[in-house]
Amino acid sequence: MFEVGVIEDPAAAEASLDPMRSRLLAELVEPGSATSLAHKVGLARQKVNYHLRTLERHGLVELVEERRKGNVTERVMQATAASFVISPTALASVQPDPARSPDRLSARWLLALAAQLVRDVGTLLTGAAKADKRVATFAIDGEVRFASAADRAAFAEELTDCVTRLVSKYHDENAEGGRDHRLIVAVHPAVKKAS
Repeated sequence: MFEVGVIEDPAAAEASLDPMRSRLLAELVEPGSATSLAHKVGLARQKVNYHLRTLERHGLVELVEERRKGNVTERVMQATAASFVISPTALASVQPDPARSPDRLSARWLLALAAQLVRDVGTLLTGAAKADKRVATFAIDGEVRFASAADRAAFAEELTDCVTRLVSKYHDENAEGGRDHRLIVAVHPAVKKAS
């Protein structure tokens, strides 16, 4: 099971967004059968089986084992990931495009960049999984508290200068066998989780 799975197919996205199927996916972080899940979610086993088959058809759950119980074979299923993110690829023609209106100070442009990041990394993960390889990535996550808007603006300017110098130092347009990498740096107000 992966920690995070990427849903790229529109039909799989639709299947995962059904409230009952979403709940079943959450329950199936640990393996379970239709019978055990029926008790947890308050549905008949047959209805749970229907939802599980739909989730399985879209690659969101997989068979872990089959157990023989009398005349019945019980199928034990597990989610293919502990959590899922829906790639903008699933939205096809309406997915955000950051090239449409680049504006370093726009929250909507930042959101379009984030969507592009989800789409690109999702595509890389899908390809890497098929090739049984890892994806070389790096990320930094942190918080900074600014005393004023002027400090935030000064920070953004200094960060821009530092990143520009670093990119200039390492970027080699003519590197034979080199591989392009995307760099995204974002600063936005922190969202506090409700207690």
